[in-house]
Amino acid sequence: MNNKPTIHDIAKALGIDSSTVSRALNDSPRVTRATKDKILAKAEELGYQRNMLASNLRKNITNTIGVVVPRISRHFFSSAIQGIEETAYLAGYNVIICQSLEQLEREKKIVGGLLANRVDGLLISVSMETMNYDHLEALKNSNIPLIFFDRHCDIPGFSNVLIDDFKGGYDATQHLISKGCKHIAHLSGPQELEIYKNRFEGYKAALKKNNLTFKEEYVISSRLMEQDGYISMQKLLAKKLPIDAVFCANDLSAIGAMKHTKELQIKIPDAIAFVGFSNEPVSSVIEPSLTTIDQSGFEIGKVASELILKQILTKETPQKGQTILIDTHLIERNSSKK
Repeated sequence: MNNKPTIHDIAKALGIDSSTVSRALNDSPRVTRATKDKILAKAEELGYQRNMLASNLRKNITNTIGVVVPRISRHFFSSAIQGIEETAYLAGYNVIICQSLEQLEREKKIVGGLLANRVDGLLISVSMETMNYDHLEALKNSNIPLIFFDRHCDIPGFSNVLIDDFKGGYDATQHLISKGCKHIAHLSGPQELEIYKNRFEGYKAALKKNNLTFKEEYVISSRLMEQDGYISMQKLLAKKLPIDAVFCANDLSAIGAMKHTKELQIKIPDAIAFVGFSNEPVSSVIEPSLTTIDQSGFEIGKVASELILKQILTKETPQKGQTILIDTHLIERNSSKK
């Protein structure tokens, strides 16, 4: 089996020093244009490929960004990854994508593995189990930029690129109120996570704005999978509350809640209207189609990627983190059209 050609093979073929070949391949001004062209032509002829990893490690860079998301299968996160990857690619960076599957221990191992592989920066949307931030706080001493996107931890010094979850929760609830709904339940996510806390606060703010009383018994928290929505709706209806609408903190839980509602032959939206959050592709094709809050995953990924590239390229270590909010907008569909 033939070995891969090296700079020494190029030098031997041209009858010149290996050091001159190395300088030419690194575009050194100490080598004339004519010599560079001759060396590059011979390198191409021999099929020479530079060992970029070794070269970058000598410079203490890898041109790689680590990305950690809860689940790649979620439309929002796949869209965010697209925005991250396209922006990084244009800047000459590669992306390593990992998923925590909503598990804190898995997230810790992933972060440790990415650091061991010497990524230049890290973008992360934390898992639902991430209540302890020690593994992320430790990055402050590593000089590796870290930026949270979508789901974040309140750690001073790190920047966040977030959806305006408060506004999204407010707009969803206000929309239901505008349809004449007065007894609005809320299927929330874990309140330890800022995104679900902010959506919940938006819900409460809209009730208060319209002089509607907030009642704890109208709120159920879960991990917001489809089955969680189904079970949460069972619990709500078992309470015999006069519910006429439900704002769900994501589309999956809304789909599960609507499934149980339809099984009981309760008409949607005539008897109970629904609004979800995230605009998953399935939300437009279910029956009835789901009114939802749209959040641009691509935009949040693009902005997060631009921000971390700026920190990497300028070697800027921000003393105070910044928070960038990406706007949301409501898409009205049949689940709330009264």
